[in-house]
Amino acid sequence: MAIIALKAWYLREYEPIRELEQRPHDLRLSKNSLLKSALRADFLEDSDEVKRSDWFQHYLEGEAVEFYIEGSGSYAISNIDLISHEIYFTKQDVMAQLEPTIFLCYQTEYAESSELLREELQSSLDKLNKRSRFPLALKESHRLTDGPVRLNSTLMRSIRKSLLFLADVTPITQINASPAQLIPSPKVCTEIGYALHCKRSEQILLTQMERADLHGQFPFDLPSQNRLMFRDRAQLRKNLMGLVEVQLQRFNLFT
Repeated sequence: MAIIALKAWYLREYEPIRELEQRPHDLRLSKNSLLKSALRADFLEDSDEVKRSDWFQHYLEGEAVEFYIEGSGSYAISNIDLISHEIYFTKQDVMAQLEPTIFLCYQTEYAESSELLREELQSSLDKLNKRSRFPLALKESHRLTDGPVRLNSTLMRSIRKSLLFLADVTPITQINASPAQLIPSPKVCTEIGYALHCKRSEQILLTQMERADLHGQFPFDLPSQNRLMFRDRAQLRKNLMGLVEVQLQRFNLFT
């Protein structure tokens, strides 16, 4: 039986799949068995060549070593045998499957805050892109109708695939209770709920414009580093870009 060699690319840092496949592969594999959460394969390179590779040195040092495998998805090495040429992988949700986008979840009920946020976020991305290995694009929610948000829509895929989800949670009303409860836009809340389900906490940033007419308790319990409060454009401009850059640190994008 002829061996069908699969290409595999080492994922040292964030790299979109469409960019990944344009560079030379790092390993050739012959798949032996594929399970729901694991893969067993033979590597086709010479053992001495594997020993000299950067990824194998990182594996020996105890680091997580991840590969994108052609036609199979993203996996981390769990064990490797240089003598038998066998290598064992476990399924991973890795960064290569994300797109170089920032998703802006805005609201229309108190448009002033979202308009400021959109303008300053685009300005921040223009500056960050001068230092980024890959150009970062801004994607947004769409508020074309008053209908409910569809959970199987392309909108939700954009949230799932983004590097960073940024939402405007400026309250649009409040519930008079003890203490008073601030209420963001219902559509924003729906999209935040989905983001909390499918993204890491460090990939979520909630921004809130202070309103003199509304005071109360915020409904989402996230760490302080995931929230940005601002009074006006000057304060937003001062803090937004630095916070976005911090949230994106794990992707090693900036030079």
